[in-house]
Parts: sequence; C-alpha cells; structure tokens
Amino acid sequence: MTDIAVLLMAYGSPNSLDEIEPYYTDIRGGRKPSPENLRELIARYQRVGGSAVSPNHETNPQHDVKRGENALRTPLLEITRDQARALQTQLGDGFRVYVGMKHWHPFIAEAVEEIARDGLRRVLALALAPHYSRFSIDGYIQRVRDAIQKSNAPLEAAFVESWNDHPLFLRAVAEKMEAARRNFGVKDWNELEIIFSAHSLPERILQSNDPYPQELRESCEGVAALIGLNAWRFAYQSAGRTGEKWLGPDILETLDAMATEGHRRVLIAPIGFVADHLEILYDIDVECAERARALGIEMRRTDSLNATPTFIAGLAAIVRENLAP
Repeated sequence: MTDIAVLLMAYGSPNSLDEIEPYYTDIRGGRKPSPENLRELIARYQRVGGSAVSPNHETNPQHDVKRGENALRTPLLEITRDQARALQTQLGDGFRVYVGMKHWHPFIAEAVEEIARDGLRRVLALALAPHYSRFSIDGYIQRVRDAIQKSNAPLEAAFVESWNDHPLFLRAVAEKMEAARRNFGVKDWNELEIIFSAHSLPERILQSNDPYPQELRESCEGVAALIGLNAWRFAYQSAGRTGEKWLGPDILETLDAMATEGHRRVLIAPIGFVADHLEILYDIDVECAERARALGIEMRRTDSLNATPTFIAGLAAIVRENLAP
C-alpha cells in the first residue's frame, strides 16, 4: 500500500530579527507593518528571546531560544517538528508525517512540494488548531489546495477541519490542568479562579454564524466535566490591531475584574493553543503575568500540550478516524 502523507500545519514563527518584518507582511497579506508596530513586534520577540518561561517562572532549557547576532528563534517550529516525529512514531508504517507553516518557512507549499517529490498520492492535512473558524482554518485549507494545483502533482487531499471535542484532546488539557492545580498546592478547584483562553478573531465572524465561539465553549465544558470544575470563565487574548472590533472579553480586562472581585489566585488554561509560541510566551507569560503582579494576583498557566503523549495519541486517533472508510 502506498504511504499516506499527514501534513501537520502550524502558524509559523520568524527565526531572526530580519525575518520579523517579512513574516508579519505575509500575515498581513503583503502589507508591511507600520514602523511603530514593527518596533513593538521586535520588542516582544526580544522580550521572550532569552528562553521560554514555564508557568512557574522557571527556565525551560528544552525550548531555549537560540542566541547570537540577530538570532531570535522562538520554539514553535522545533515543537511542531517534535510533534511530527512523535506522531510518526505513533502512526507507524503506512504514514509519513510532514510539517508546513502558514506564514513562514517551511511554508505549506514547500511541504506539499516535498510530498509530491516523495511520490505520495494521498494527503491528510491537519492544522494544529482545534477549533474551526472560516477566518483561520480555511486559510490553511486554501494554501494546501493552491499548492497542489501549482505543483500539478496527482495528489488527493483530505482535510481535518475541527477536533475541538476529541476525547484525547480534552483529556490532554485536563491532565495539564490537574498538574497546574497540584503546583498551586491546592486540592479543591474552588480555591482557584480559572480562565480558559483562546486567540481572539474579528467580531464580524459572528455575522456568518461562525462556529468558533461555540466550539471553544464545547471544549471548555468538556474539560470542566472531566476534572469536576464547576465554575470557570472564558476570555480572548492576542487580538489584532486592525481598527475593527475583535471578540471579547479581553483576558487583561478579565484579570482586572477578578482583582476587583477580590480573587487572588488565578490559573489560565489557553485551550485554543497547543504549543508554546509568542501568544503564550509573551501575551500570557509576560503581559498577563505583569498585569497579575500589579493587581496582587498569583497567576499561573497550564503547560502547553506540545508533544506530550496523550496529545500525540489524540492526533494519531484523529488521523486514523479521518481516513476510515
């Protein structure tokens, strides 16, 4: 039997200071960021450019960002490759796992070209984002289709659009939350305030009944049921600066509200993300942590799923389920 290609797709991340501007230009559809925004972006990458910080503020040597003149490598590509290697081991014979990025090298088109060169004919494309939105996931799908068309390769492609309620994904998140609760030194969830978070999207997606908010709620409810969590909040993070309104409530505003209500111990579970990258290492580990300290809140977050065994087992199950007759 001919091997099946599994294309793992992630957002992408620059590897040096020089790559930040073209990276964000690609995100913006060819429009360069303003000098002011570019300076801010560079400052954010420099802020997390020493090493990734764990939720307990300990150095994580596995994901150290490589130093050197102009070097600035955040760990997303390395983590995605770790996930691909682990998934390859889980799937075994009959599958070959590839990595393609939406906005930086190795681009999705480059991965499709590699698949074609290797002589494979079937591709299952899986974005490492559990929750479907036309605004985000459709972009991955279209890039795969465009690359196949451009390559003229006889590739048959299938796509996993959503896996927000897969039991092993929910269990993987639940395991990370239980570990974080133990690190807090508490036995009862009632001793903590919980914020689930995900990347915000433009509010206009609601006009077309986009399923993104509902899928996020389903994931939160599924994890809460697994761990016996009766009360939790949800907030959006990492909203873009495009001049239009984005989905809320914002996570920083949620921290402000919690402080006003007298809460002093908060656990953030970024359920919309499966790997450490800028939205985790800066938006939570720096920005949220600074706000929490200013408010007198002890804040931690759950470890990212990265290449942990339960999550990889979940990805393998998703692949097999989506290839079943």
